[in-house]
Amino acid sequence: MNDEPVKTAKEVKIGDRIGIKKNTALFEYEVVDLLEKRVGAKLVPDYLRDITRQEEKDRYQEYLNAQKEYRANGLGRPTTKERRALKKLWKKGL
Repeated sequence: MNDEPVKTAKEVKIGDRIGIKKNTALFEYEVVDLLEKRVGAKLVPDYLRDITRQEEKDRYQEYLNAQKEYRANGLGRPTTKERRALKKLWKKGL
């Protein structure tokens, strides 16, 4: 928060800048208003303003594209959907 590491109990004030590192990119947000209680995801833009630089967004998109190419469907560890389909086949005795 505000370019310094903080603990989870740190109080947030209007105007604070929050940075969230996600894989290879740093997403940044500015606090516009404070909440009294939890709200739905659709209302979040009323309270946070996205100030992430475009190059960080591009870097994250590159990471996502690389992950898609790294593991194509049917390769590596099966997804839940693939695992259920395999289980169904095993029950039938194939």
